[in-house]
Amino acid sequence: MDKQLQEEALYLKEETVSIASRYEQPISKAPSDVYIITDEDIRQSGALDLPTILRRIPGMEVIQVTGADFNVSVRGNNQLSANKLLLMVDGRSIYVDVQGVNFWQAIPITLPEIKRIEVLKGPASVLYGFNAFDGVINIITKSPDEIKGATVQVGGGEYGTLRSAAVYANRHQQFSYRLSYGHDQNQQWRNRNAPAFRDDKFNVHTEYALSGDSKLSFSGGLVDVKDFDGNVTAEVVNTGVPALGYAHASYDQPNFFVRAFWNRYDINGPVTTTPLLAPFLSFTDRNFNPNQNMQGNTYNIEAQRGITLGDTYRLTLGINYRHNTLSSNFIDRFRTEDRMGFYLQNEWKPSAWLQLVGGLRYDLDTFIHPTISPRGSLIFTPLPNHSVRATAAVGYRPPTMFETYAASTVTINLPPPFPPTTSTSIQGDRNLDPEKIVSYELAYQGWYFQHRLKVRTAGFFNHISDLILQTVEGNVQGGVADIYGGEAGLEFLAAKWLSGFGNMAYQEIGQTFGGTAQRAAPRFKWNAGLRGQWENGLSGEIAYHYVGGATYPLSPAFLNFTSFGVVPPDTRIGHYQLLNVRAAYRFWREEVADGYRREAELALSVFNALNDTHREHPLGDLLGTRVMGWLTVKL
Repeated sequence: MDKQLQEEALYLKEETVSIASRYEQPISKAPSDVYIITDEDIRQSGALDLPTILRRIPGMEVIQVTGADFNVSVRGNNQLSANKLLLMVDGRSIYVDVQGVNFWQAIPITLPEIKRIEVLKGPASVLYGFNAFDGVINIITKSPDEIKGATVQVGGGEYGTLRSAAVYANRHQQFSYRLSYGHDQNQQWRNRNAPAFRDDKFNVHTEYALSGDSKLSFSGGLVDVKDFDGNVTAEVVNTGVPALGYAHASYDQPNFFVRAFWNRYDINGPVTTTPLLAPFLSFTDRNFNPNQNMQGNTYNIEAQRGITLGDTYRLTLGINYRHNTLSSNFIDRFRTEDRMGFYLQNEWKPSAWLQLVGGLRYDLDTFIHPTISPRGSLIFTPLPNHSVRATAAVGYRPPTMFETYAASTVTINLPPPFPPTTSTSIQGDRNLDPEKIVSYELAYQGWYFQHRLKVRTAGFFNHISDLILQTVEGNVQGGVADIYGGEAGLEFLAAKWLSGFGNMAYQEIGQTFGGTAQRAAPRFKWNAGLRGQWENGLSGEIAYHYVGGATYPLSPAFLNFTSFGVVPPDTRIGHYQLLNVRAAYRFWREEVADGYRREAELALSVFNALNDTHREHPLGDLLGTRVMGWLTVKL
């Protein structure tokens, strides 16, 4: 048995994923392109946030704009305000429907609680509905049994950076629970004396085991954001009110679940513009109040049933209802939105080497006409450990309530002899159609050298239509974008103590829509990494990221004010490279019964160790090196 375990330690295990079909299946059988980031990947990387660790996945577009703000998208579908990627925690959407954004620094979970992150590239509207446009990310947390005991993690370093988390979990017979608190903060890259971000996170998760494999679970929490240096078009400072709150309840059993959640978003603070235009442009509500007061709520309930007939057929049926509310002085009045979706997915295995997957979803929405979202996949397994997949899918992103019902004012302030102020009303458009994507993908996955090497390749073509662009004059819709490219990567286990990865992505973008709705992404990106972990407690990782140059569109407002001394930033971002390094020493470990252990680890991580000072967007901050020290203790 010991020899067998030693041999198995030299194998790369095939992961199981739940994101592609909403139940656990081998990744080679998933009908979409899925990547996994484990808790070990997060720990060994030394990443402060999830966008940083997402950089290693080919086809992911990660832009750090400020010390607090990121934009994350998939396969060239990037903009300054990326709004087409669905983000979830344990299957609960944390994508802000009413605004169409993800607050990456305010994800309501601490890093030690994360078990794995599943990343699906390509449309997944058939199972997840609207907003699963170019991809889906599901953050899966650890059960109380998986993180039993107390875990404390503290990291501190340059730019006033602090990351801290405390988690306690336990079980009493059938009842188990997990409690967590986290505090995150850092200063601005452009001004070390000014806060970029500060927040406090509180979470509780409980589970009650029923007969068989059934369970009841409940989660709740809030995120209190004290400062947020947001994207370059808005700085939001929350004062006294938790920015995010949630409650999530579910009943799960094999092949069936019912889940419900409530999310609340409360954002208060001034709306500003990029510092270059601040002397000339100001945004207010209709009464010329520069402070935005927004309260949004999402209520969601869904159910899914899986029916299996032998080893060759599985039918998945689901229904979803969502109710959104929005109150803001930047819309015309209190607004509500209702969504209803019905979906099914058929999986048929006519032979051991062929699997056919077909799905269809029908969605109703308050603002738009009904939509139909299909997805079809053919998975061909000509040889053991080798599979080829062809997938076609359609997805939608409906206009947000801000895009539909905006009611605000932009004021132009000019120096003499020009009129001192000119105000223009910004109105939403009630006739907007949903943005649409049609996607095609051909992919291969294979194992070599007795499962010590995994190779993956993929080619894709995305056709995006009915793009929505918000301008100071209002919304504009039209044009198309065609994005195509390819990805290739490998993962290897050279020895029990040494593993690594390498991948590349290439893409081309053709589009007929101008302005800031234009897509902009590098043609080439490269990622590579090595990880060592020794029995004496030493471990380390080095990860390299190369991002090619790209030209990003900017608002025409920069050109309008050039005569008043405004110098538009260079729209071309040159290539840059990131070398992120982490070294750690586990100085204490004590084995306890039932596989539970106590341990403590010291670590040092360096972001951008080569000090390749760069911007990742023309209006973004200048990023340099950041050194962090870490202490993790598990009791």
